[in-house]
Amino acid sequence: MQSTDQVWMQAALAAARAAATLGEVPVGAVLIDAAGELLASAHNAPIANSDPTAHAEIQVLRLAAQLLGNYRLGGCTLYVTLEPCVMCFGAIVHARLARVVYAASDPKGGVIESHLQLPNLAPSNHRLEWEGGVLADEASSLLKEFFRARRATL
Repeated sequence: MQSTDQVWMQAALAAARAAATLGEVPVGAVLIDAAGELLASAHNAPIANSDPTAHAEIQVLRLAAQLLGNYRLGGCTLYVTLEPCVMCFGAIVHARLARVVYAASDPKGGVIESHLQLPNLAPSNHRLEWEGGVLADEASSLLKEFFRARRATL
């Protein structure tokens, strides 16, 4: 039986697959409220939106904030298929999310455990729970296949 984290990560992976079909880097995210209900789902869209900030995490935070009429999303959990970058981590902290769960680590740009380990910095005004590695193999395979196919067309 799948855990709750695995179920929601499967939803984030579905969003990531949707991104890949559109030619976007396959990263997906879902945001769950404190009651365990889905608030929003999104995927990377920098190409489609001509917006370098249109990462899956930013997209899903924007959708949920608009839905709730509040940029503070306390008590919510973000599920994302790739470890967040510094930009996304900043948005996560400002939104006051309770928890982030990600699938694959990002050795190039991840800042939760791969590089800067931002959740551990003392000056932060918000403490965030996090967990990495949930369905990491599936998320990593999706990313690797996307970039393998992209390199083959160059």
